[in-house]
Amino acid sequence: MQNDSKVVPLSKSGPEQPGSSPVARLPVVLLQVRDKAAQQLKESLLTLFDNADDTLFEMADRAHNNAEQNVFFEAMRDLRLKRKSIERNFLDKFFEAFLRLGQYEIAEPILPEPVSFDKLSLVHNDDLERTVAVDSMVTKVMNRDGVALGQLTARFNQLVPQALTDETNPLGPTLLCDFFLQAGHNLGVEIKVKLIILKLFEKYALSNADQLYEEANLLLIAAGVLPDLKVLPSRRSTDRPGTASTEAQRAENAALVQAAEKLDKSVQEVFSAMQELLVYVRGNLAPRPEGVTDARPISSQDLLRLLSHLQQYVPRAETPEDFDLRVQLEQLISRVSARSGKFRTVGTMDEDVINLISMLFEFILDDRNLPGSLRALIGRLQIPMLKVAVIDKSFFSRSSHPARRLLNEIAAAALGWGGRDDSQRDSLYTRIDQIVQRLLHDFVDDPAIFTELLVDFLAFTGEERRRSELLEQRTRDAEQGRALAELARQCVQQALNDRLRGKTLPEVVVRLLQEAWSKVLLLTCLKHGEQSNEWKAGLQAMDDLIWSVEPHDEPEARQRLLELVPGLLKSLRDGLSSAAFDPFATSEFFSQLEALHVQAFNHVARAPDEQAPAADEAVEGPAMTAVVEEIVLVAPGEQMFSEPSPHLPENDESLVQVDKLRLGNWVEIQEDENHKLRCKLAAIVEPSGRYVFVNRTGMKVLEKTRMGLAVEFRRGTIRVLDDSLLFDRALESVLGNLRKLKG
Repeated sequence: MQNDSKVVPLSKSGPEQPGSSPVARLPVVLLQVRDKAAQQLKESLLTLFDNADDTLFEMADRAHNNAEQNVFFEAMRDLRLKRKSIERNFLDKFFEAFLRLGQYEIAEPILPEPVSFDKLSLVHNDDLERTVAVDSMVTKVMNRDGVALGQLTARFNQLVPQALTDETNPLGPTLLCDFFLQAGHNLGVEIKVKLIILKLFEKYALSNADQLYEEANLLLIAAGVLPDLKVLPSRRSTDRPGTASTEAQRAENAALVQAAEKLDKSVQEVFSAMQELLVYVRGNLAPRPEGVTDARPISSQDLLRLLSHLQQYVPRAETPEDFDLRVQLEQLISRVSARSGKFRTVGTMDEDVINLISMLFEFILDDRNLPGSLRALIGRLQIPMLKVAVIDKSFFSRSSHPARRLLNEIAAAALGWGGRDDSQRDSLYTRIDQIVQRLLHDFVDDPAIFTELLVDFLAFTGEERRRSELLEQRTRDAEQGRALAELARQCVQQALNDRLRGKTLPEVVVRLLQEAWSKVLLLTCLKHGEQSNEWKAGLQAMDDLIWSVEPHDEPEARQRLLELVPGLLKSLRDGLSSAAFDPFATSEFFSQLEALHVQAFNHVARAPDEQAPAADEAVEGPAMTAVVEEIVLVAPGEQMFSEPSPHLPENDESLVQVDKLRLGNWVEIQEDENHKLRCKLAAIVEPSGRYVFVNRTGMKVLEKTRMGLAVEFRRGTIRVLDDSLLFDRALESVLGNLRKLKG
């Protein structure tokens, strides 16, 4: 939050004189007023922060999407971390304001600047919203308690050397809002969250302003400060049955009760529908022995105590399937029955919850979408989740329930965790293990711990996600650049093959075109494109070079050669220079090219009837190369990318599976008998059709062609992971099985 409220500034405290202190100048009664008010404000802030979690969680619960929910969850975490700092800074500002009351101030009066409506448009929207909110809060207090504040300001003016107004009174709403804004200036939350926190300050601090003013006025009257001004009774003492404020409060409370009842009814309806299906699996938990007719159900509270006892003995084994909750609970209940001498059983509703949670975790422990190690960790959450469900049945009906959301978030983060990750040092494994340990050790019967853990885990995964998305974007950019380079390389390759393949030319020219001029053309294609004049000029230079070293007998060839060579040499030099080609190699090439051109000129300059030199006088010709095979250009440091390319019809099931892949899909590929690779599809690079996969950190780990992936699908070595919400999948599967059982 920023300090943007409209506040009349107090003078800054000057340097203290030796032997004197600002505190010493304040009358004792004013110090009493300050300390009493500070205690009340401190309690108000404590109440504010205690209720902030619930308020922000309710906002998250009503959010339309996960991104909006995350805003509120991150705000909860930020507020929890900084609440002590905000409380301390607020009280520091409050005490500083009282210190300044004892100092003389000699200053020119500050006239308010006229408001310019043109300037209002320059105010940032966030600042404007905050200013409007603060002005509204101050106005409400002034309308409600302005008279009592005016009396307090008048009494303060009897005791302090400088003139005060309601706006510069440390107990006035203007400065109290300003203290709160300054104290929370480093909260890293969005404006809508800041406005919610401001409303909480209004609700828990400013709403009690009448008490502040009443108690402060009474203290000053007792000290003889303007005793003739009658103190106004607080609003609370005037609230009697039948008054408007009480009626409004009653109406508000009734609305809240009605809303809560409606919610409870909805939750109960959902669970009752589940119970109709669960009736077919009842009676398996602690079955009644023969001859026993009197069975006494244990209460839900006693069940929670038994579960808390079992919770301490959940094994750390890599095979959580060995821990059968229902068997363990049945044995424990049998011991309780033996000790009490009466047969104890579990109530119907609690038994239904136990059966439902057990079946949910059977699904989770069989879910191949989760890596084995993390599946074992999640399996250890069975008892904490059961306890939450016993306490709060909305666990089954509310998708944003913190315990349910925590389970889903852990599973979502675990989706990309590879089997070869070092579980001892991997940060994700360590964080999930810490959550499991915390719940097993600390969770008794207060579900608030799930909200706390959820907020912390979302902050952790959010930071991991931001880092991976950054690296993933870099990977995509690099692959896109690589694809463009590949396209350009194919264009250059095609141009070279069209002009050289099937010809016999001087070796030096063939080598120059393949090794050097190909790079010039590649850069030109990337920079300017195939339709550019620069690209056409590059091709023309290549055509001219080839023509200039070929044998010609036509009479006009001599004249053309004379006109062509100077411009050709300049084009070649400029092109090789722009591609930063080796100057020494360039010089050597031009020396050889000069000899070729001299020889070509001599050939066309000879008259048709002039005989060629005798064999012993013949000049040794240049080394020639016949270009027979197709020219293939490979980028530096890159190997030829080859994959099996069987011909499959377009309607082949394997190709259909490939075409169903979408960006962001996670897959698991069986690399060999012992290793599986989990990776996410990050890019489909056109037009080459390369599929690029990254790991959970955003680093590229795999590249496949469309046909190569189809081959993997056909072999059964690749499968797409289901990234839908784990709890929702488990619940849907369990209810589906129960419906079949009922049918």
